[in-house]
Amino acid sequence: MVKFVSWNVNGLRACAKKGFYNDALALNADAVCLQETKLSEIMPEFQPAGYHAYWNNAEKKGYAGTAVFSRAEPLNVTYGMGIAEHDREGRVITLEYEQCFLVNCYTPNSQHGLLRLDYRMIWEDDFRAYLLALAAKKPVVLCGDLNVAHTEIDLKNPKSNRMNAGFTDQERAKFTTLLEHGFIDSFRHFYPDLRGAYTWWSFMGNARANNTGWRIDYFCVSNALEGALVSSTIHSGIYGSDHCPVELILEV
Repeated sequence: MVKFVSWNVNGLRACAKKGFYNDALALNADAVCLQETKLSEIMPEFQPAGYHAYWNNAEKKGYAGTAVFSRAEPLNVTYGMGIAEHDREGRVITLEYEQCFLVNCYTPNSQHGLLRLDYRMIWEDDFRAYLLALAAKKPVVLCGDLNVAHTEIDLKNPKSNRMNAGFTDQERAKFTTLLEHGFIDSFRHFYPDLRGAYTWWSFMGNARANNTGWRIDYFCVSNALEGALVSSTIHSGIYGSDHCPVELILEV
C-alpha cells in the first residue's frame, strides 16, 4: 500500500503555526504534496524528519509555490512543465517512481472578474498535454488544488456561483476533457453522488462552520490505476488552512 496526501496550506509558515506538522504527519503518508507554500527560498527547517524535500517556489515573493515531502527517494524530479510562460509561479513538481509519476499541481486561479480565464485555458491545454506525455510512459497520479469544482454537487451554491472563477463552464469543460483523456477523479470513483464533501471554505461568513464549501482539491489517476484504488478521503476535520488535506491510498 502507498498513501499520498495533498494539502493547499495557504502559506506554509502560517500553517506551521497552526499545527501543520502534527496534523499532516499524523496522516502517516508516504508522500505529502503541498500547494500555495508562499515561500521565496528553500526552507530546510520545514523539512520533516524521514522525508526527502522538493521545493518549487514562485519568482514572485510570497506567492503560489509547491513542495513535496517523500519518504522514498524518487528516480527523478522535475519542476514545472518545461514551458517558460507557465513555470515562473512554482506550480508543478513531478516525482518519478518505479510504478508511477506523482504530479503535484497548483492550478492558476481565473481570478475575480475572470481576468485570468484566457490564460487558464492555455494552461489547461498545455498541462493536459504534459500529463498525457507522462502517461504514455507510466501511470500518473495527479494531485493538488486544481481550482475547479467539476459538477454542481462539488460546491454548496452552484446556481449563484455559475461563471465565477472556479465554476465557469470553460473550466469545468477542461476538467471533463482531462477525464475523457484517461483520468479518474478518485473521490467520485468511490462516492459518485455524495453531496456536502468539500475541501475549501472561504474565511468569510462562517463558511466552514456552515459547510458552505467547494471541492477543488483532487487526486486524479490514470485509468490504468483504477484497479489499484483503495480509498480516497477528504480530511475536513483538519484545520490550519482554508483548505483541508485530501488523501489517496493505492495498492501497488
